[in-house]
Amino acid sequence: MRLPSPPVLLITDRAQARIPLPAVAEAVFEAGCRWISVRERDLDPVERVAVTRRLVALASRYRATVTVHGDMVAAGAAQGIHLSQGGDVPEARRRLGSDALIGLSLHDPAQVAAAARDGADYVTLSPIFASVSKPGYGPGPGLEGLRQAASMGCLPIIALGGVVAENAPLCLASGAYGIAVMGVVMAAKDPGRVMRGLIGDDG
Repeated sequence: MRLPSPPVLLITDRAQARIPLPAVAEAVFEAGCRWISVRERDLDPVERVAVTRRLVALASRYRATVTVHGDMVAAGAAQGIHLSQGGDVPEARRRLGSDALIGLSLHDPAQVAAAARDGADYVTLSPIFASVSKPGYGPGPGLEGLRQAASMGCLPIIALGGVVAENAPLCLASGAYGIAVMGVVMAAKDPGRVMRGLIGDDG
């Protein structure tokens, strides 16, 4: 499975957004983002499916990819799913099919090989830096853990946690395939401008 390009994943959180979620999505798509994952856990399942479908329709105009965090039903309306650590990758593949993009959250580089064996297309490794979204998360793998995970060559590693335009190059230099962001874009006055900065530094 080929990951979207550029490999910059925006994870949504409309509670942080200053403008409606579809407007955020359109701004970042206009800026060059081609990958969004819907992570709206407070919505009921029906609402989450509706939001997902709206973003998929918008993304289609930009040939962008929409995945969903943790909701298999909503993911069926999108291009794939991102599972929490311990999520059942083979079951997701069985339900969503061979063309679905399936990712897995990891916090330990040692778990990357197992994720590859299970059939994940990519993993996020976090937190790389201190994260405003999860301030009490505790010690993370950091750049050294990112280097360890990337050196295995098993799967594309997406660096997550405290990533901004200024430190994104450090992630890529440490072997990350790409980066994932949430609050830095969602809470921005101008999400498109922030996304352009991230993509520019991503190269």
